[in-house]
Amino acid sequence: MAEEIGEGGALAQEFVQFALESGVLRFGQFKTKAGRMSPYFFNAGLFDDGAKIARLAGFYADRLLASGLEFDMIFGPAYKGIPLGATVAAELARRGRNVPFAYNRKEAKDHGEGGTLVGAPLEGRVLIVDDVMSAGTAVRESIAAIRGAGATPHAVAIALDRQEKATENGVDVDHSAVQYVRDQLGLQVIAIATLDDLLQYLSGRADDELGAHRQGVLAYRARYGAG
Repeated sequence: MAEEIGEGGALAQEFVQFALESGVLRFGQFKTKAGRMSPYFFNAGLFDDGAKIARLAGFYADRLLASGLEFDMIFGPAYKGIPLGATVAAELARRGRNVPFAYNRKEAKDHGEGGTLVGAPLEGRVLIVDDVMSAGTAVRESIAAIRGAGATPHAVAIALDRQEKATENGVDVDHSAVQYVRDQLGLQVIAIATLDDLLQYLSGRADDELGAHRQGVLAYRARYGAG
């Protein structure tokens, strides 16, 4: 195993590199859902071919298996969580850890099996798999669906923890969405990488074009960082 580097270790550094190479992580000026101008943007929708999403699933599986987290099934919230949850379940099965998988629709179906839930019945300890957590809305909706089916929302796995303040009713609050889910909802949150890991990566690129973005990311964190 590679030597640990920074908070998320070598795995996080490899993931940041992969996200950059895939065009998923970009630098510039981007408006977030909260209306902030962010110096970086992470769009997991651009893991858009078989090789990329297979490797992404490998990163999720690496982090989950290293965490020792126990869970009984995977839930992928619509929409980005659906392919993520499916490919993570497939990768875990390839490694000998086969678990059921389910996801939800945005609109209920009035024919066939009906309802909003698709896949294996929700039961036991459920791991929610998504890309990022901005306001925590998708997680709260997932928790409600899981509890409504009689199962237990147990943990959340995401690709990137932006470690920035959430907004409630348009107002910044002191905690991040991840901290809220951990502290208020009682779910463990496992991230492949965090903003700290991104800054660690940029600090090692001080002599090239990428390293020039570090100051902008640091300034953004100073203004909007949580915790």
